[in-house]
Amino acid sequence: MHWYKLTPLDILMLRDAKPFSPQERAWAGSVFPPNGHTIAGALRGLLGDERFNIIGPFLCYKNTENTLYLPRPLGFVKSTALVPLKWETKSHINNALWDETQPCPLVRPDNSKDEDEEENYNSGKEQSHKFRQYLPSCVVKEYLKTGKIDKHCWTVVDGTHENKPWTIETRSHNSIEPGTKQVKDADGYFVENAIRLHQNWSFAIGINQKIETPVTIRLGGEGHRVRVESCPELGEQWQDLQTISDSNFQADTKSIAYLITPGVFERPHTNKHNQKVSLCRPYPWEWKLKDGNFVSMSTDKPVPISCRIRVKEDKTSIPAPQVFAAPPGSLYYLNKPQGLFQDHTDSRINNWRQLGYSEMLWIKYQEKSEEKNA
Repeated sequence: MHWYKLTPLDILMLRDAKPFSPQERAWAGSVFPPNGHTIAGALRGLLGDERFNIIGPFLCYKNTENTLYLPRPLGFVKSTALVPLKWETKSHINNALWDETQPCPLVRPDNSKDEDEEENYNSGKEQSHKFRQYLPSCVVKEYLKTGKIDKHCWTVVDGTHENKPWTIETRSHNSIEPGTKQVKDADGYFVENAIRLHQNWSFAIGINQKIETPVTIRLGGEGHRVRVESCPELGEQWQDLQTISDSNFQADTKSIAYLITPGVFERPHTNKHNQKVSLCRPYPWEWKLKDGNFVSMSTDKPVPISCRIRVKEDKTSIPAPQVFAAPPGSLYYLNKPQGLFQDHTDSRINNWRQLGYSEMLWIKYQEKSEEKNA
């Protein structure tokens, strides 16, 4: 894979998946970071109809060197990692009843302390820490090795905007009625949200095609420009993470899957009207609760993705059905590692993986006895 850094030269218009026209809905929202379809569409201008696979997109920050950033794992309360109740047998919450047809509840480890609150109490004042929403590769690497993230690694480094590396700029558009100074009644007013990355921030992608750089491409609505530069050090950081993840995946023990790009888990079903429909859910359909392998998950609200179907005959495109992806940072707890059906190259849904969706890193869950020995 070849790794590249994409730096916006303009603001970005990355429309959300909601239908929009000025006369019906006067507010056009933006999503960020861009999804795999948006990145692939931008690369088509360089690579044409060649097939290619993408890893990412992720974020990248440059201080003295380029650093890969991944979305924070969601299964934490401040700096404390939550665990499934089934794995925390000494927890007093085991006395509670819960629906075992649903994912297992997540709890704090037995006798865990909220060190953040303890520090505030001992200092006698409230401390307002900003928590990172994106973690540098060095922190993620340690997380893959130990299953833990030190409390100090959650704090935003001053001046880096690690809690939110972009700002939203709201821009209004008016059309004036000819011969007057009045806004048109129809199609006369609408508002767009534009995205502007903070200084020193870029996107990072891996792709199995070599691109002659530097080069400029157009990304998102309005075709705003993005500069593409080769960045091998990002590939080295990714390879370090992938090596640890692959080793953890081979271990036949309790594991955590860390989703780092939107996870699209859809499957065709037949509804009560005997119609074929595809349903999305926040974890893979092939992971079953009833056989005891899939245990629990920590996730957030779904990410809507609106894509298009290309018509080969005339090289046009038409809107495709909207899908809902599990957000990056979701964690999945399993009794042993289990791969995705999407990874099979002979399956149609492998197209999602080719566009960078459903990328996971694996963590080997360590029991308390293992932690002491380590």
